[in-house]
Amino acid sequence: MDECFPVPDLAAHFGGEWRLDREILTAGGDPAGEVTGMATFTEEDGVLVYREAGEMRLGTYTGPVTRTLHYRPTAPGRADVHFDHGGFFHALDLRAGHWETDHPCRADLYRGSYRVLDARRWRQEWAVRGPAKDHVIVTRFSRPPG
Repeated sequence: MDECFPVPDLAAHFGGEWRLDREILTAGGDPAGEVTGMATFTEEDGVLVYREAGEMRLGTYTGPVTRTLHYRPTAPGRADVHFDHGGFFHALDLRAGHWETDHPCRADLYRGSYRVLDARRWRQEWAVRGPAKDHVIVTRFSRPPG
């Protein structure tokens, strides 16, 4: 495994604005779609709120996408991640700079990994398998210049 950048304080590390570039790949690794946009983390009442907005190109569809997640701290460098509707998504521990997790979604399974590369770049990957879905989602985050 490549060197990872430890994150002892999620809010201090992730707070602010990030550029996001997402690839959606078929199970065989072929490009199926992409998302480009921005993500922000803001601390609100002790919760680190993640908001993303961008444009998706998937097949013949092109249009806006948004997502909101709530990172609820559980200890230094750790949080439980919840969907905006309140449901639990997954646990997260980035004290070592990387994390692997699973999220069952009906009969499908999302197998995820986080890798913090340095103070300005991190990566998230979800392999989604099951009767309804079979693809890989890779998102690269980087701090905008300036």
